[in-house]
Amino acid sequence: MTVVGTAIRLPSTERVGMSIEPPESTVAPPEGSPEAPSSDPSRRTFIATTTVVGGAVVAGGLMAGQSVFGAEPADAAEAPPGSRVSLTVNGKRHTVTVDNRTSLLDLLREHLGLTGSKKGCNAGACGACTVLVDGRRVNSCLTLAVRLDGAEVTTIEGLAKGERLHPLQQAFIDQDAFQCGYCTSGQIMSGVGCIDEGHTGSAEEIREFMSGNICRCGCYVKIVRAVEQTAHGK
Repeated sequence: MTVVGTAIRLPSTERVGMSIEPPESTVAPPEGSPEAPSSDPSRRTFIATTTVVGGAVVAGGLMAGQSVFGAEPADAAEAPPGSRVSLTVNGKRHTVTVDNRTSLLDLLREHLGLTGSKKGCNAGACGACTVLVDGRRVNSCLTLAVRLDGAEVTTIEGLAKGERLHPLQQAFIDQDAFQCGYCTSGQIMSGVGCIDEGHTGSAEEIREFMSGNICRCGCYVKIVRAVEQTAHGK
């Protein structure tokens, strides 16, 4: 080796037979460094060796029914809890077993076949599902059926007496108080409750106590007239 100034001249590798390939390091790289080998499969390897069969994953010996995280497979979903409820609807006694989450509206429509009460917003905002429970107006979509054991329920189907319509039903026809008709059953049931509650002193009072019922066709003037006709014989 010859030292010239500050430069260091190394002998030719050809003369001393040195390999130009760097020697393999016998020292393992520190843990966590980019060069450290990983025992975990790479994302590409995982995807390449993963097979989805009917929703069950088989990856590197992981059989269907086993959890990726080692947890035991979940048991089959149990049936939701149900209860028996007995109530009188339009004068007829019914006893049914329903899911505890069933609304009165769904009980009427899907279990008893009384489809006159309509499912509008299903959030208690439109009044299309209004029925009477023990004489009081309720939004049946927000009322749990299991809470009404022993109650008396009246729906639009229970107002008429045979072929004779309820006076408010007749007043809706007389005043042409409906257009598409979707809200009509709820409007009539709410109107019956409004009259029975004595909130028909003026058109303004009727509007106030019928405000929970929405008519998208805008027949409010005629609806108020129909309630007035029934309440005061106008």
